[in-house]
Amino acid sequence: MSMLKRAGLAAVLALGACAAPREQPAESPRLGAPLQPGAVAAWDISIPPSGAGLPSGSGSVKQGALVYEQKCAACHGVGGTGKPADVLVGGRGTLASKAPVRTVGSYWPYATTLFDYVRRAMPITNPLSLTNDEVYAVTAYVLNLNGIVDADATLDAQALPKVSMPNRDGFIDEWARAKR
Repeated sequence: MSMLKRAGLAAVLALGACAAPREQPAESPRLGAPLQPGAVAAWDISIPPSGAGLPSGSGSVKQGALVYEQKCAACHGVGGTGKPADVLVGGRGTLASKAPVRTVGSYWPYATTLFDYVRRAMPITNPLSLTNDEVYAVTAYVLNLNGIVDADATLDAQALPKVSMPNRDGFIDEWARAKR
């Protein structure tokens, strides 16, 4: 058989294989399947500035110091001084300078944002692993390091949204805008 005939036969066989009916899988991968009621709500753990949706629990500055030492200091340094990860303390009055220092105490507009971020992303090696009490406690500790709450403060779903951050007015409040 010549080369040309072999190539032609191979092409016909290949096309025939493509056109042959294929057996359908028993169950589709359910791509685009509708979500069951409540499925999105179970994953939506975001906390707005108002504190709506904050979980039960509480934590004190003193408790937060212990949690921070065990689960945060390796990355954020003793007392939030940084290295290898971001500095958490200081920076007040530097935002308008040529070398702004963006920390929880100088930059972040809402204490609820700190809670939300810590809860969903920290510790970086094991996100979503802290209990609600641990997150409230670490939040209280970091806010205390920044001079925002007193050393005897205990935070919970009622107290946290009332914390006034130094840079609260440094942002455009899209949450409030969206409600208009």
